[in-house]
Amino acid sequence: MNRLQNGSLPTWLFIAHLTALIFGLIGILVMLPNPELWSGDPNGVRVFNFSMEYAGAIHIILGAIAMLVVGGLALGRRFVGIFFVVAFTLSLTSELLGTGTGWPFGNYEYTNFLGYKVLGHVPYSIPLSWFYMGLSSYMIGSLLAKKLNVKRHTAWTIGLGVWFLTVWDLVLDPAMAHESLSIQFWVWDETGPYFGMPIKNFIGWSVTGLLYMGLSRILWKREPNPDHISVRLPLAVYIVNMGFAMVLSLSVGLWFPVVLAVVLGVIPALFILDSRVLTPFRQMRMAPDA
Repeated sequence: MNRLQNGSLPTWLFIAHLTALIFGLIGILVMLPNPELWSGDPNGVRVFNFSMEYAGAIHIILGAIAMLVVGGLALGRRFVGIFFVVAFTLSLTSELLGTGTGWPFGNYEYTNFLGYKVLGHVPYSIPLSWFYMGLSSYMIGSLLAKKLNVKRHTAWTIGLGVWFLTVWDLVLDPAMAHESLSIQFWVWDETGPYFGMPIKNFIGWSVTGLLYMGLSRILWKREPNPDHISVRLPLAVYIVNMGFAMVLSLSVGLWFPVVLAVVLGVIPALFILDSRVLTPFRQMRMAPDA
């Protein structure tokens, strides 16, 4: 219990998540294009085969676990549990509709690099990524809304949370499905004006994020109250995942999505680091009677 209170467990979970992200980048950008580095070593072959089968989902699982713990400390276990169930269920539903009908994201299909597929269409890891990036985006949005001193804090929190979540996709999607990448994690069956992707993909992202953040807030019945735990870990999770997507984008020559991610996502998120805001926002915790 003491480790949960002093934050060491969330920190170690974040470090594991970050390590898995770095390991994934090395695999995609170094090991896959240069098989001569590992193919002659039996241990290297085993590591490579393991990474091909599991590494795509590991960083997502670790990110979800980290945000479950951080969210439990910040909001309370009941509230993060509600967010997890709603985010997982609604995002999985949207993804199943998307891969089956083309709505709300467009016509696409997942490859086999992100783990077991639910109903043969959507990797189980995908709704986990919706959860942990959605929760970190929501918490950043709440802190930024507090800094802006807006009157409708809940509406601003949800709006900003959806904004940060969608900006992440602006840089993630073009890279993960790019034909120049060593492997593609999903494949588009239709084209559009944003680096070959349809605009409705991002509309679908925003609507899905709005639905599960809004419904979670309704089920909570009250707004989280800024109190004692730092938001540094949710911010760190958001930034390193943006960084992962930006590195992949740059590796295939896509610099414009990186500029968008920095200007529309990273800089606004870092704006919450003003010390005058961090002090009263050391913990987002529900009122004792919630």
